[in-house]
Amino acid sequence: MTLDADGAPLASARGRVGIAAGERTRSTRALEAWHAVRWPVCVYGISRLLLVLLGVVDSALQHWGLASELSNWDGVWYLALAEHGYPTHVSHLQTTLGFFPLYPMLMWLVAHALDLPMVAAGLVVSALGGLVATILLERLATRWWDAATARRAVVVFCAFPGSVVFSMVYSEGVLLPLAMGSLLALANKGWLLAGILAGLATAVGPDSVAIVLACAVASAVEIRRRGVRDPAARRSLVAPLLSPVGIGAVGAFFWAWTGTPFANFDAQRYGWGERTTPFALWREVKTLSQEISLSHFDYHLVNLNYVVGLAGAVYLVYALVLLAGQRRAVAPEALAWTLGIAFLSVTSQYTPPNPRLLITAFPVVAVLAYRVRGRRVAWLVGANVVLLLGLSAITYVGIALRP
Repeated sequence: MTLDADGAPLASARGRVGIAAGERTRSTRALEAWHAVRWPVCVYGISRLLLVLLGVVDSALQHWGLASELSNWDGVWYLALAEHGYPTHVSHLQTTLGFFPLYPMLMWLVAHALDLPMVAAGLVVSALGGLVATILLERLATRWWDAATARRAVVVFCAFPGSVVFSMVYSEGVLLPLAMGSLLALANKGWLLAGILAGLATAVGPDSVAIVLACAVASAVEIRRRGVRDPAARRSLVAPLLSPVGIGAVGAFFWAWTGTPFANFDAQRYGWGERTTPFALWREVKTLSQEISLSHFDYHLVNLNYVVGLAGAVYLVYALVLLAGQRRAVAPEALAWTLGIAFLSVTSQYTPPNPRLLITAFPVVAVLAYRVRGRRVAWLVGANVVLLLGLSAITYVGIALRP
């Protein structure tokens, strides 16, 4: 038997060396993985800490419980859906049928798996989803521009007023990572993965149908580039074929449960007055102008949702112009997603392009990081932080401003 310098069998010594090398390899990989995500993790963590501190202060000043603040607005309905499910018939009142099931299903699973209160489970899902979305945003922005722009995009994204939804019981913490993951898979030509993620995304909410358009555009571009006879090009059809599976499954469930596949549509229409019309923004301008008329001005009657929504519409136009100049850099499927969300927001009678919808159309936020450079970045981030904290303070309590 061959012995090493310590008198141990040589085979045993080689085994110890192999184990040590394996441990070093795993340690190196873990360190590399951390370096790859530490910027978005740290920036996102700081932004969430600011919002938690804001919630604590707001709670003390306004005498609202912190849990109530973070589950305000749609959070009330998601909690009710996760705890009690859907009614068996559509009514003209507001009910949980106005919301899609995937996010509350994840809330229920986390609550029971970790023995958490339902509101805590909702916040965990939203927060983790927001973190994943921030990491994916950096990767997408790096593909479109460069690493420096991507780091700026992370900061702008986390400071943007709409990011408050990642600190509330809201479904964007599920929708955005699924949509971004699908877009990244499309860019890498992972058609099956893109289709699966898109199919899951369409079970989160009606606005997720924009990912179906994105998958169709990516497939069309691939087929045009390679030719329809190329088997690799035809495989791209998997993504658009799988993408509507989620919304199809939701419609089938509603049909079996309530007797109509349009239960969500009817609930939104009759319960919330939601309609799609090309004159939505004009209606808001007209209503707001009446509210601020000098002849009978009363600031208590001014609907802040109209003010924020119209300001968001102006910003949306500006950002879309910037994106048009970047159409060779930003992937066509990402542009399709953006235009889809933009169309839904500007034609919505109930939910105009407010910060939540703008951050859902995330390229319109990320493009600011490309446009603004140098010392102006600090001013941009500072302005966004002020808006984030100011608008969130109003959103957390009462019913004056939707997120």
